[in-house]
Amino acid sequence: MNIHIIGIGLIGGSFALDLKAFYPQSKIVGIDNCKEHLEKAMELGLIDESGELEDVVDSDLVIIAVPVDVGIGLLKKVLDKIGDHTLVIDAGSTKEKICTAVATHLKRRNFLAAHPISGTEFSGPEAAISELYRNKTMIICEVEKTAFKLQEKALEIFRHLGMRIRYMDAKSHDKHIAYVSHLSHISSFMLGKTVLEKERNERDIFDMAGSGFASTVRLAKSSPAMWTPIFQQNRENILETLTEYISNLNQFKSLMEENNFEEVYREMEKTNHIKSILNGIN
Repeated sequence: MNIHIIGIGLIGGSFALDLKAFYPQSKIVGIDNCKEHLEKAMELGLIDESGELEDVVDSDLVIIAVPVDVGIGLLKKVLDKIGDHTLVIDAGSTKEKICTAVATHLKRRNFLAAHPISGTEFSGPEAAISELYRNKTMIICEVEKTAFKLQEKALEIFRHLGMRIRYMDAKSHDKHIAYVSHLSHISSFMLGKTVLEKERNERDIFDMAGSGFASTVRLAKSSPAMWTPIFQQNRENILETLTEYISNLNQFKSLMEENNFEEVYREMEKTNHIKSILNGIN
């Protein structure tokens, strides 16, 4: 299989590692605007060679793993160049805008809109991890608009990666992901900002921060270059989640001001139910 991965960072590089393991006879070509990323990917053995966008004409599988603002224009260019039997998968965190952008493209049936619910706070080729996707969920949007044989091809790949499959329309995907992913990143960034503004002594932060703080602000180490476009593309849904989140914070603040710690306890006790939902997540 001739595989082209556009964007050799955490997501693209991790795909490369696992695809190389399951399809050892395949040739994996990396495409990236950053020359240093391609050189590092070659050094780490993520890819067999580097290439250009024009090379996708001979590809069996193209995976697009770039920031979502770049992804829309790039997907159109890829669809313009590919052959009739090429499968193109976009792995971005927002889906409605990219699906709308190629809705009438002549090669729309070659495209599978997908979002692997997996990742870390790190970026670049060095962040690539073997089996990053094992036991994780792959959300597939508008599957009915992808050619059936290419659907089968994609599902075979995802099975090899050990992924669970969930189908969803693009609009619902973006709404739900705003709550369970995008809001988490905003909360992490803003908590980190608050602490940096109030705790001027970095040594105090290092010495006094426990594991709870470290895990809560972990996502604040994520790439702003990747997350700003995500927030922009999913702006309306994120604003809705922020309104509800801020309302809950204000309510909690009011309970504290009123010295109503019985209700504070009840609020936290009710929220403890989240443990039973999340216990199965790695």
